[in-house]
Amino acid sequence: MLAYRHAFHAGNHADVLKHLVLLQVLRYMNGKDKPYRFVDTHAGAGGYSLQGRYAQKKGEYLEGIARLWERTDLPEPLADYVARVREFNPGGALEQYPGSPAFARMVMRSGDPLCLFELHPTEHRILESYLGGQRNVDVRHADGFDGLKSQLPPPTRRGAVLIDPSYEGHGDYARVVATLRDALARFAEGVYMVWYPQVQKVEAAELPRRLEALAPKGWLHARLTVARADAKGFGLAGSGMFVINPPYTLHDTLAAVLPWLVSVLGQVEGANFLLDQKAA
Repeated sequence: MLAYRHAFHAGNHADVLKHLVLLQVLRYMNGKDKPYRFVDTHAGAGGYSLQGRYAQKKGEYLEGIARLWERTDLPEPLADYVARVREFNPGGALEQYPGSPAFARMVMRSGDPLCLFELHPTEHRILESYLGGQRNVDVRHADGFDGLKSQLPPPTRRGAVLIDPSYEGHGDYARVVATLRDALARFAEGVYMVWYPQVQKVEAAELPRRLEALAPKGWLHARLTVARADAKGFGLAGSGMFVINPPYTLHDTLAAVLPWLVSVLGQVEGANFLLDQKAA
């Protein structure tokens, strides 16, 4: 699906949840001396202009990062997240939003390798110009579903993977499940983060249950619902993050932060969150 451009959605409420979880996982991985590999299967462009015509078309960032930008009462994990966005905006104004590769590059240690897959030619070209050639960064113009096989298991047997396709392509939900099944067979102890949209599709509703069946060693499921679909059933009501082999600290962190996020990012009465976990 090469029509999708994340620039339309950069910095929205779904990005807030996704990147909050990503930062928590990478901070945890940094806590041990042993190196680890981070793989992003759908890396995007690495960064996005919030002043450009794509982001301005619907202004989705106004209901996401913009609601947090000037807050002085951010819980510590969200303060860390917003600080990284500020690091990406050295001029002080909210003009750019970092993609997952940028967040990873900002917080990972210099000796830990990143492997970034992006199939869209324009997105890949931007990503390559931004991070290509940097030490321990491998930018690949390839399908991340297929490419993940080549990265597992990492030599150090420590690794984290982010899988966040657009779900607009044919069969993305099924490919997420198949890719994870193969990945866990190759590298059962890896930390796998899966983002999914909360939309009125049967596949979206079934995905968490299908992922639970793949994760006998433990999982965490977090969902943030801030809006509701329109009269025709279209629209992004929220999103979820499903983490296989999550850090033991992640549940308590999200339990403290998600109620606060609901109160700040909720667009409708009845905004809510879900947080569920099966311990290893």
